[in-house]
Amino acid sequence: MYNLLISLVFSTIVALLVEFFTDWNFWIPSAIGLVVFTATYILLIRLIMKKVSALMETAQRDIQAGRTEKAVQNLKSGFRYARWQFYIRGQINAQIGMILYLKRDFAAAMEYLQKGFVRHWVAMGMLGVSYMKRNKPAKMIETFDKATAANKKEPMLWNLYAFCLERIGERDKAVQVLEKGLKKTGGDERLQANLEALNTGRKMKMKGYGDLWYQFHLEKPGALLKQQTRAVQGRRKIVRR
Repeated sequence: MYNLLISLVFSTIVALLVEFFTDWNFWIPSAIGLVVFTATYILLIRLIMKKVSALMETAQRDIQAGRTEKAVQNLKSGFRYARWQFYIRGQINAQIGMILYLKRDFAAAMEYLQKGFVRHWVAMGMLGVSYMKRNKPAKMIETFDKATAANKKEPMLWNLYAFCLERIGERDKAVQVLEKGLKKTGGDERLQANLEALNTGRKMKMKGYGDLWYQFHLEKPGALLKQQTRAVQGRRKIVRR
């Protein structure tokens, strides 16, 4: 990667110049070179990530304005920075995949999600769901295992993993995942509630996550609105009595 190469070359030159123009011990120029390498590398990372962040912000504004195709094109332009810094390509792929998934363009989203950054847990969750919908349980489990290993403290991801396992008939494995999630996260109310639900033969409840849940397209928000409407109408009837 260019950042690493430039930092290494620059720090080596500085170390050689210090050693050439001074009579200091070998370790001193080496230490100076290490400091220069670290400082240069951090500076270059910040410069590149600032450019990438600007692209992400622009894409976010485009999405909010309904210009999803433009958002994807803007993000793709960020691939030019992939040679400069590790993980940038994966982050951009994850973001593009997520946008396409939200549009329900699942076939196109799959291509990008498969190349996404493992620390982007939402994109990894979408990839796991995609494998489930394609009847590829082994790939689904592999994807969620990688995602939870890289995002141990994210309760929603553990819940999503368990939900998908329960959906494909692996209730016992879903219970194990929830138990593991509780240990890794240090405890979470929704994880605990869903664990109790599965242990007592009931279904998991995910609607409390709101839009964060509905973005995975596993349940429709319309159903929740109908339930809320019926509940309100029921309360009104009770009041009239």
